[in-house]
Amino acid sequence: MPATVNRVLLGLVGLVLLAVGGAVLAVGLGASPPSWWIHDGRHDVLLSTAERTRWRDEAWWWPTVIAALALLVLLALWWLTAVLRRRRLGEVLVDTGDGAGALLRGRALEGVLTGEAGRAAGVAHAHVALTGRREAPQARVRLLLEPHVDPATVLDELTAQALTHARNSAALEALPAEVRLKAAKHKAERVS
Repeated sequence: MPATVNRVLLGLVGLVLLAVGGAVLAVGLGASPPSWWIHDGRHDVLLSTAERTRWRDEAWWWPTVIAALALLVLLALWWLTAVLRRRRLGEVLVDTGDGAGALLRGRALEGVLTGEAGRAAGVAHAHVALTGRREAPQARVRLLLEPHVDPATVLDELTAQALTHARNSAALEALPAEVRLKAAKHKAERVS
């Protein structure tokens, strides 16, 4: 789940809970509620006995309540796993040739890729994140380019140098990469 969607959903749920909780608290402390509000006064209950027992004898009521609550729990668990899921690769499996293999820290490979991509001509800033599985990692590369540089040249250099070196040093069959290029904006200077 993208971070912006997660933040918007959390913000909306928080605002709704804050508004409803604050309004119930205000009515409970003695504030007069508007005419459309669900509580009439300080000693009013949320659900009256008639409202609570209205559908109890219907055959469809309890299965519907249980299904709705189960769906709500499943959605909450899905959201929790989406938030807690690791976005970055923790380790990369390196084939050592003897059948045993070795583990390389994902952050170490990211650091090397970031350093080599950042040293390319015309790159102002580089950031690399590894995703995927440890047997088949994928690279997400973000490059901030100087205003005068040709993006195709930087992309060719990144592919031929940094990504190839990383693929060969980790003995990977392939290292697919998603590269996002952004041009740095330079500040206008006054010429006199």
